[in-house]
Amino acid sequence: MDRLQQDNLFPHRHLLGIADLSASEIGFLLDVSDSYIDVNRGPNKKQTKLRGQTVINLFFENSTRTRTSFELAGKRLSADVINMSVATSSIKKGETMVDTSMTLNAMHPDVLVVRHPDSGAVKLLSEKINGAVINAGDGSHEHPTQALLDALTVRRRRGRIQGLIVAICGDVLHSRVARSNIHLLNKMGAQVRLVAPPTLLPTNVERLGVEVFHDMRTGLMDCDIVMMLRLQTERMRGTFVPSTREYFHFFGLDSDKLAVAKPDALVMHPGPMNRGVEIDSVLADDITHSAILDQVEFGVAVRMACLDVLTNNLRADATGMVS
Repeated sequence: MDRLQQDNLFPHRHLLGIADLSASEIGFLLDVSDSYIDVNRGPNKKQTKLRGQTVINLFFENSTRTRTSFELAGKRLSADVINMSVATSSIKKGETMVDTSMTLNAMHPDVLVVRHPDSGAVKLLSEKINGAVINAGDGSHEHPTQALLDALTVRRRRGRIQGLIVAICGDVLHSRVARSNIHLLNKMGAQVRLVAPPTLLPTNVERLGVEVFHDMRTGLMDCDIVMMLRLQTERMRGTFVPSTREYFHFFGLDSDKLAVAKPDALVMHPGPMNRGVEIDSVLADDITHSAILDQVEFGVAVRMACLDVLTNNLRADATGMVS
């Protein structure tokens, strides 16, 4: 792709959230991601686009899928990838995040992939870094690459996003995945429904352009896509549901509740799954409906695309086209 053409299609230095992107910019990232699916399925997965580039994965929260996915993405693009363990870093000795970011910046990394428990922390860090910053999840705010891989999964399995009815079910209140998906799906022309008990919904969430339901069968009626969310007990301060057994009875996805959706409805989950809490184990493994393993596979392609695009922007001349 022509250098100038990419700058016009994605004129950003960082990827901090979906709310900051236009529909055309999202579409561009999905197109680049789509090309990496075939690369990852081929015999020669190693590319050279990030040779000589350094990617640091800086995770202040535990992660398996996201960190491994970013590590694999960077290595498949030939980057030098460093996984920084916050548990043994100077953060634990009292160093502030700003001081840590300035220390890392002095080492000239090209990309910093950051997960942090506080909303807005990644944006603050990006203001201290000369390279690119990718938000790998900040508090209950956003998780942009998860929304992108979810969108890529839907587009690959359904051929489109526009016009689809998508239900996001479960712990919306504490979910950065839900927020990023709401932004993305609305921008790409889908109809978004939220299905959850009132205790697990943000106040005035309808302002985000969604329909709200408190009954699974009503909310899933004629849906094309059902996205289940994990109960994020680590973020809960107090009691939000009476018990996990009762929660599954009313809001856990099983074949009986899914029956009211469209016959070919896709079931998705960002992981990790709590089987028997938010989703029935048999349904999670049912390849006729479940797209969960596709999400995992396509996550590598999305993260390769993001690293590729952002490092290309870093290499661009200082023309004022990259923000």
